[in-house]
Amino acid sequence: MAGCSSGSSSSSTAAATAAATGSPTATGSPTASGSPQASPTPGQPNGGTQLQDAYQMVIANVLPSVVQITTGESLGSGIVYDDKGDIVTNAHVVGTATTFTVTLANSTTALDATLVGSYPDSDLAVIRLSSPPSGLKPASFGDSSKVQIGQITLAMGSPLGLSSSVTQGIVSAVGRTVTEPQGAGSPGATIGNMVQTSAAINPGNSGGALTNLDSQVIGINTLAATEPQTNGAAAPGIGFAIPASTITNIANQLINQGKVTNSGRAALGVTARTSFNQQFQPAGAVIVAVTPGGAAASAGLQAGDVITKIDDTQVDSLNALTTALASLTPGRHVTVTYTRGGTTKTVDVTLGELGTP
Repeated sequence: MAGCSSGSSSSSTAAATAAATGSPTATGSPTASGSPQASPTPGQPNGGTQLQDAYQMVIANVLPSVVQITTGESLGSGIVYDDKGDIVTNAHVVGTATTFTVTLANSTTALDATLVGSYPDSDLAVIRLSSPPSGLKPASFGDSSKVQIGQITLAMGSPLGLSSSVTQGIVSAVGRTVTEPQGAGSPGATIGNMVQTSAAINPGNSGGALTNLDSQVIGINTLAATEPQTNGAAAPGIGFAIPASTITNIANQLINQGKVTNSGRAALGVTARTSFNQQFQPAGAVIVAVTPGGAAASAGLQAGDVITKIDDTQVDSLNALTTALASLTPGRHVTVTYTRGGTTKTVDVTLGELGTP
């Protein structure tokens, strides 16, 4: 997987040649006046025009809420969250910076912004405009539970520095658990319940809006899949967005409290690393330390125990353990299979909640 913040804040210099198109002219039998009579569109009458009108309506409603964020030599996107100047984006877009330059849609005026708070474990952050202009248009966020495979989506942002760009696709899958690559300002978070989309997501799209045809933001564009066989080149048509429910939960806490105390993410309460067998193959996640009072400690797990399974999910590495936990919720009862002193054991654990780092 690859994050989608751009590595350069300069505008793209790539030349694009596009055919200028207007409204298509349909031809048919001439009328008595000599004007051509339009042939009916197969299927639903005017179906193509209706879909085009729907696209244009969504773009008119949502694009003014999508901004470009510049941080040093990198750039990304963001979404206007409220009329006070709060903007939600990806944590990997802001990185370690605390000051930013923001450009609103259809504007060339650079606005100053400062960091409100960042929560890298969910790859979300909020920044605030220092002097919010009048007429800011906050986005409307949809209900994540109603997102369905096959829904048409539009992705909005600043790919490759091309501000206010829009691509289209569908929801390809829901409930994906994805691990981000590690990099500057990105700890390589594992995020659950992500929305997979076929809408093109490119560097600079990070933090932008993934919307439905009701002009609602259903996710924040976060990363694109890559193909290992092509040295990490982007895999066409496979992008991921953090769902709206996670966005609003984390953003509200960052704005109101400056930190996250209710992450909604399950935690076992351990520090662990990958365990290897005698053949030097990954064979589990060995506990290095147990958090006092945490879920693992309460269940009797100890440093040195090697976790090999969470319920029916095999755990052969630290990454596998993190991925398994990302798909679960705090308070969930799970069975942890582990080895201690060469003996395989199981224990019931009530999962805790991942707190602020």
